[in-house]
Amino acid sequence: MPSPMSHRKGGHEKSKKGRLSERASSFHGKASGVVAEMLPRPRTVPNLLAGGRAAEVAALVRPPKLTKLLVNVTIQRSPGPVQVLIPLEATVEDLLLAALRQYAKEARRPVLPSIEASAFDLHYSQFSLESLEREQNLVELGTRNFFLCPNKTAAAAESGEAAVASSCSKEADKKGLPWLKFMDFLL
Repeated sequence: MPSPMSHRKGGHEKSKKGRLSERASSFHGKASGVVAEMLPRPRTVPNLLAGGRAAEVAALVRPPKLTKLLVNVTIQRSPGPVQVLIPLEATVEDLLLAALRQYAKEARRPVLPSIEASAFDLHYSQFSLESLEREQNLVELGTRNFFLCPNKTAAAAESGEAAVASSCSKEADKKGLPWLKFMDFLL
């Protein structure tokens, strides 16, 4: 009595005699009874730069020159960075304006009290105390990730206090952290 598996396959007896079933023959590139038509292959040129023209063409092909930078600016208390596409000649001031404009355009939260560049400072990271000079060129800074935070004069003016410190490092010196003075001694 034949097994249930032999009834499912259908062509089981053919494969026992040494012939390939139709599925297997098509897989191996052999057509059973039907002549397979070959598709015409397009004619290709394997090496276009062969011969003496390779040096001429290589001299004409130049690597593309960078025209813009993609910069990530993380704004204080914002969940993620703002990506800004900016020209190579841009300064820190230009990046401040572009990042604030992009932040407002994307309607991100928290809403900033003002979008004026004078109310913010740009730092290398949230842990750096010194803010970057606004006239510096971005290409010379050596990084494409920055941190934007409100400067102390703008924050003090909003709260009604007198503006005392203009940078984070001056405020840290004012608080009298002794380990900062020791760090200066090591340098």
